[in-house]
Amino acid sequence: MLNLRNIEFAYGGVKALDDVNMTMAPGKMTCVMGRNGVGKTTLMQNIIGLLRGSGSITLGDEEISGMTAHRRAQMGVALVPQGRMIFPKLTVEENLRIGLQARRDGGKSIPHEVFEVFPILKDFLKRNGGDLSGGQQQQLAIARAMVGEPRVMLLDEPTEGIQPNVIQQIGHVLKKLIAEKGMTIVLVEQYLDFVKEFGDHVYIMNRGTVVAETSASDMTPELVNDHLSV
Repeated sequence: MLNLRNIEFAYGGVKALDDVNMTMAPGKMTCVMGRNGVGKTTLMQNIIGLLRGSGSITLGDEEISGMTAHRRAQMGVALVPQGRMIFPKLTVEENLRIGLQARRDGGKSIPHEVFEVFPILKDFLKRNGGDLSGGQQQQLAIARAMVGEPRVMLLDEPTEGIQPNVIQQIGHVLKKLIAEKGMTIVLVEQYLDFVKEFGDHVYIMNRGTVVAETSASDMTPELVNDHLSV
């Protein structure tokens, strides 16, 4: 569903991504792991088009690397950014309606399934996003991406600062999207237990490049010690 070939990006003279090659299979959760500062967030921003480096990004059979972020969203790529980035002064409903801008079918109503997987949001529709707890804001950020009905959902550190019961809920929601919609999930994640429980495939990055690739179930202590331990 999503293929990255020879992706490179630099901040001035400092190279942040160096010949990154990844394939994200449809209907799977691909996890990108690595220590802080190795280029994971920069990679997500290159995929969605907020940053533009060199190389090829294809969505299905279509090259999207020359498209703007807005156009990539309309093509079916959604980003749940690190830190959630909801609009704190807008209501939950207004935040969700912003996500409708990416709908390819022009739909203007919030899909009911959003409230099936995150029922708390239905109760808080008129509450400002900034008044929600951290876990509720993360649910809102994922729901905002969901209403655009993406084919690929990118999530950058979705479990960061979230209580364990919400982490589990998020994991099950993502697996539900995969099972029922065949969605491709690309997840930047530091929480190893989450990756092992919910992930399918893992790429490990260091210094802006891919240094290891494995299935989530085959993550070995050696890989963790070599590339993920602090």
